[in-house]
Amino acid sequence: MQRDLSTARSFLFVPATRPERIVKARASGADAVVVDLEDAVPPQDKAAARAGLEALPDDAGIVLRINAAGTLWHADDTRLAAHPGIAAVMLAKAESAEEIEALGKPVIALIETARGLAAARTIAAARGVVRLAFGTIDFMADLGLTEDGEAMVVYRAELALASRLAGIAPPIDGITAAIDDGALIAAETRRALAFGFQARLAIHPRQIAPIHDAMRPSEDEIARAKTIVAAAEASGGGAIRLSGEMIDAPVVLRARALLARA
Repeated sequence: MQRDLSTARSFLFVPATRPERIVKARASGADAVVVDLEDAVPPQDKAAARAGLEALPDDAGIVLRINAAGTLWHADDTRLAAHPGIAAVMLAKAESAEEIEALGKPVIALIETARGLAAARTIAAARGVVRLAFGTIDFMADLGLTEDGEAMVVYRAELALASRLAGIAPPIDGITAAIDDGALIAAETRRALAFGFQARLAIHPRQIAPIHDAMRPSEDEIARAKTIVAAAEASGGGAIRLSGEMIDAPVVLRARALLARA
């Protein structure tokens, strides 16, 4: 079984045509395994892939990425999602609260289109949504963007804000296409953290360690956070001075959040 989806840091995709890879995906250290019925499976193979997943054990605890509402395969994917071995659904190209609430399971809403982003706050507040995820590659294609650069700043900020307003866990950022570029994976993970995201999508087991390493606070950061929390507790909750800096409630909250992430 995977960890709580609200605290998971990494979501590793496995093609639905290769269910035997689920065990390898778990061995990578990924916090959650996403079996993909959408992009990873060509149209002619979707029915067979779906049938193969019927053999999942009831305690498989996977996330199932299903095809978008309105596609030829969505209804059959939704029926499969009722399998007890499927802990949650990742809905591709989520664009409305109604299509999410119809699924009847915990949902990770994958924002991949302009329409999805425009409805992000409503989607985040929909019944059953546990997190938003940013499908950056499809989103860039929808908007005609050529790179994941400065133009994406406002879109990431909106997903973080929508998640916070809805009171759900911080969002999940998109993939790094490079499998073996650990420095790039780490840099893009730190960028995600800077925008208030606290998880990444991944396409290969070798990406998991760089993602987790980049998310882990440094020993110095952990030590300072512990000092701040201890000082705040000793003061009874009032503002304090520490190393020449005024420490008030928001600083203490950030320190506690860092320790939780650590």
